[in-house]
Amino acid sequence: MTIDITGLPTERITFEISPLAELGMTLHALAEPGHHPGLHGWATATSACLKPDLADRLHEADFLWRTTFSDVFLPFAGVRGGDGRTGATLAEELDALDRLDEERFVSAALEFTCSSTYGVGGPSALTDPAIRERALELAAARGPKQLDFARHLLDDPSAVRKWLRRLFEDCEQAFFADTWRRTRVQLAADARHRIELLRHKGLAEALHAVSPALSLDEHGGAGGARTLIRVDKLAEGHTTAVDPAVGAGLSFVPSSFGWPHLMILHAPGWRPVIHYPVGSPELPSPASVELLKLRMEALAHPMRMRLCRNLARSPYTTGELADSHGITAPEVSRHLAVLKKAGLLTTQRRGRYVMHQLDLQVVARLGSDFLEGVLR
Repeated sequence: MTIDITGLPTERITFEISPLAELGMTLHALAEPGHHPGLHGWATATSACLKPDLADRLHEADFLWRTTFSDVFLPFAGVRGGDGRTGATLAEELDALDRLDEERFVSAALEFTCSSTYGVGGPSALTDPAIRERALELAAARGPKQLDFARHLLDDPSAVRKWLRRLFEDCEQAFFADTWRRTRVQLAADARHRIELLRHKGLAEALHAVSPALSLDEHGGAGGARTLIRVDKLAEGHTTAVDPAVGAGLSFVPSSFGWPHLMILHAPGWRPVIHYPVGSPELPSPASVELLKLRMEALAHPMRMRLCRNLARSPYTTGELADSHGITAPEVSRHLAVLKKAGLLTTQRRGRYVMHQLDLQVVARLGSDFLEGVLR
């Protein structure tokens, strides 16, 4: 994915916080907690405190933030004639959402059905019968609630706007106001740090500090020198930060809830936005393929699986395992050596005894089915 920034003045590159964008990421974390290790506690506690009516309404619209991140959460980048700046409060950003023209709002809200045309634009589903029919067809394939939402949106966009604003306001009252109070200071500090880095070290350094997936590409060609930001994502797309019809500008928006997602707004007619995560959970680096192979082979043996059932619960000596499973101590030692070589065991000496225990954190990274099986 690329963003053309040829000739873009540095002062048109901004790092700003956005309460509405962060609300979108909290909703995604609630809908897809498996994407966000480190947020399970927050997601569980927040979900448990939601009133049933609000939980039902969030479920009704969760396709706006579950598998894609709708641009309705970044309206500051799409308001015609706007300055491309984020709002200081959620209310200000919801006002910007209200100022999006109808076709742009509908396209952003229908993004889950129109992903094939997201990066190229095209006729509006509000005015083109064929595009409308196609949008409803795609929505129907995704389920009845998506179809109902798409029909309501196309029949009465104004009513959906009001419904969505009320939903976001209720989220603020229920949980987001407190969440934003706790995170906004960290996000504002990160934005200030990136601005200083941009001023003193240049854009290439600032991009690398934001994410290793971002890089600066300056090259010449038949059309003259061009400067691109390249984004290493399993997605394709191209946009420009110097479209005169939109206004020059590129926004970076930090998120405390975003990891591991790096979001790029690249819809035609919108100013590009890079929505990036700040920090990440303390996760160990991925195992090598060779080590992964050793671990899978170690756990595949029936006797070692039985030993793991004991070792997952508490530390055991070799003798205790031999007595428990009716095999000799040397046999147990051979099996433990295989598990240890694969990095699956921890050992600790207690007096004259050596205690062995399964490293649950390592096993959990291999798969919850195995872990649940030995702990059942």
